[in-house]
Amino acid sequence: MRTRCRAIITRALFTSLLFSGAIFAQTNPQLNPYKPKEILPPATQAPSVKISKGPELESGAWGLAIIRWTSNNPGGTDEHWGVVHYGVDPKNLDQTAKSHIRLNRNHPETIFRVRVDGLKAGVTYYYTVDSAQATGKSDGVKSSVSHFTMPANPARPAAAADQASKAKPVK
Repeated sequence: MRTRCRAIITRALFTSLLFSGAIFAQTNPQLNPYKPKEILPPATQAPSVKISKGPELESGAWGLAIIRWTSNNPGGTDEHWGVVHYGVDPKNLDQTAKSHIRLNRNHPETIFRVRVDGLKAGVTYYYTVDSAQATGKSDGVKSSVSHFTMPANPARPAAAADQASKAKPVK
């Protein structure tokens, strides 16, 4: 019984010392290797942002498409959005898709990829692309209207289709 009590007290003291040391290290800046890094101000905005490649359909199936394009690094906030305005009428691009990206200040170009959901196979979609800072301010790059026809969903491999046909309903 005494040995068990000593073991419990020893563990409690050890744990207490361990955590008090960790708290001291966190509150003492000289001992804390995990102090927060300085948050940089927004980078200088590029005088003009131009698309150097694309936009183009990177992939499309199962009701979603990925639109990709490359532009010079727009600068501004590190947090950015790739924006695709799209629709079935080239004069009425009434839907919007956005995907988040974090700019790398050391790269001269940025590749934007935006996921567009809810598309129907066999339908032609028209779109333009843009990019925006975290504040919502556009970078001023806007592509001309492009289009793609959403491909039919790919067939399932024969083995998977065969397995599905043999599956029995759960009762």
